[in-house]
Amino acid sequence: MTKVAIIRNAIIAKLNEVEGIGLVHGYERYAVEERAFKALYMAEGKLLGWFVRREGVSEKPLNGTVGDEETRWIIRGFMGLSDADQSEPVFDDLIDAIRDAFRADDRLGGAVISCTTEARAGIELLASEPVMFANTLCHSARLGLTTKTLEQAPEQEITGSLDITASLEGDAPQNFGGQM
Repeated sequence: MTKVAIIRNAIIAKLNEVEGIGLVHGYERYAVEERAFKALYMAEGKLLGWFVRREGVSEKPLNGTVGDEETRWIIRGFMGLSDADQSEPVFDDLIDAIRDAFRADDRLGGAVISCTTEARAGIELLASEPVMFANTLCHSARLGLTTKTLEQAPEQEITGSLDITASLEGDAPQNFGGQM
């Protein structure tokens, strides 16, 4: 299984731990016929479903052999809207339950180093608004998540010393561009 598949599965598993989550898909589902499409998001007699999409990835080098990789994920959710049942606060509570679940497991069971970066931590609510989905008026949420992993560089011929431990411990002379 690829690293991306492992992380995607960990995100899906975490979402499925949330009570009342509905159906969770690892990708955006489509169907030619509206009835079949709607069925993909029906849970317990109501429209309630989510999908996970990888939106982007970036890497910054940490040293010559390892890079810090950040992957940005989008989690989209839809729930049938009912004004009479005051469904908006129910959907808001579901979003907060998702945020709590990810906050409680920042490493997604060990699939990632962290869901915390310098800029953000855990699940972000990027947008929440009513939409028409599968010909049904729904609440819609767009959630963001950034995961961090370490990536090993491909094997290559190494010249010179990679022993940085001595310089980190202060046992080796420091040379920052000048002559020694």
